[in-house]
Amino acid sequence: MRPGCCYLSSRDLKPTNILLGDEGQPVLMDLGSMNQARICVEGSRQALALQDWAAQRCTISYRAPELFSVQSHCVIDERTDVWSLGCVLYAMMFGEGPYDMVFQKGDSVALAVQNQLRIPQSPRHSLALRQLLASMMTVDPQQRPHIPFLLSQLEALQPPAPGQHTTQI
Repeated sequence: MRPGCCYLSSRDLKPTNILLGDEGQPVLMDLGSMNQARICVEGSRQALALQDWAAQRCTISYRAPELFSVQSHCVIDERTDVWSLGCVLYAMMFGEGPYDMVFQKGDSVALAVQNQLRIPQSPRHSLALRQLLASMMTVDPQQRPHIPFLLSQLEALQPPAPGQHTTQI
């Protein structure tokens, strides 16, 4: 992992903010919502300020549950981006974000994200990939995985390089 990669958080990851470079590598765009990854909220005034900031700068259908109703005396960390990245992965797997229809129908996204997301069964996606997605979409941020764990899980999902043999079936 690159030094410093866990000190900043995008807080607005969504498909339209991720472009592909010449080599196919993802490039983040629109860094206007980026701030420090770990924010220690030390009271109700700071909690409300962060909640208002998130309402203005974080796309509602990709916003982590903890940013809809920020608790006093809590820590908001990079796992908000893990949630949003889970929404992006869901959109890549199923063609639309998990809360896009909720938003389009005018229903409450803030309420919808408080319930555990049901991941559709699909023969196109491995159980391991669906489990990874489910872990990223865990409502409780304390139970959501950290970025280094996600990277190791993603590496495990990679197919073997051409010419390498595997015993996996």
